[in-house]
Order: sequence, then C-alpha cells, then structure tokens
Amino acid sequence: MTAPDPLRAAKALRGAAAGVLVLEGLAVLFVPRGIAQTEEGLGGVRLTLLLVLSLVLILASGVQRRERGLLIGTALQVPLLLTGLINSVMWFVAGAFVLIWLYLLQVRKELVGSRFAPVTAARTGDADGAGPATP
Repeated sequence: MTAPDPLRAAKALRGAAAGVLVLEGLAVLFVPRGIAQTEEGLGGVRLTLLLVLSLVLILASGVQRRERGLLIGTALQVPLLLTGLINSVMWFVAGAFVLIWLYLLQVRKELVGSRFAPVTAARTGDADGAGPATP
C-alpha cells in the first residue's frame, strides 16, 4: 500500500523522525545523572561522549529535511544503543528508541515505497492534498 500523496507522507515521516531524534538526544542527557551515582562515577571522557552524542542527535533532527537525513539518523542509532555500555539502563531505553526508529522506516517503506530513496513523484493536487480542482 502506498500513500495517495507520497511527498506528503514522506514529509510527515521526516517530521516524526526528527521528533524521535530530539527525544533520543534528551534521553541521553539523563544518562550522566545515573552514572554519577555509581562507584565508577562520571569522568570527563564519559561526560564528553554523552554530551557530544546528545548534541549530534539533536542536530541530526534538523537534517531530516535533507536527502541523507534518514541515513544519518539510522547511523546514529548504533552509538545510541552503545550507550548501554556506559549505563545498563540505556540498553532498554535505547532499544526502545531503536525499535521506534525501525517502525518509522517500515511505515515509510509501506507509504512511500522505499526506506531511504528520495520521493520524486510530482504533486498534482492543491495544498490540502485533495487532488486536482474541478472547473
């Protein structure tokens, strides 16, 4: 099943992907608090890695408008999942986000026809997607 207007569906799914990336970035910001309470404590390297990952995830949400945005977001799911090596709770949190991301890619494939390919179908309707106007 493909959407009646693949461009509109792709745009909506890009917005959802951007929202998920922002939420992932915010979730990573909570990790230092959990690490600080452990015996190992929060070192400068761990803090820097987590802050950089959070910043990159939030910045990647803004890149979702571009053609390679989904690829970048998909690649960032790996370091997000690897935060479980720093704090074991993140295996579950990041795993949930990865499953959400995979679901978005699956929905995109069903509505647009491809997970990562750009949508090139021309729009024939007006702004609300109702189709061509009748005379």
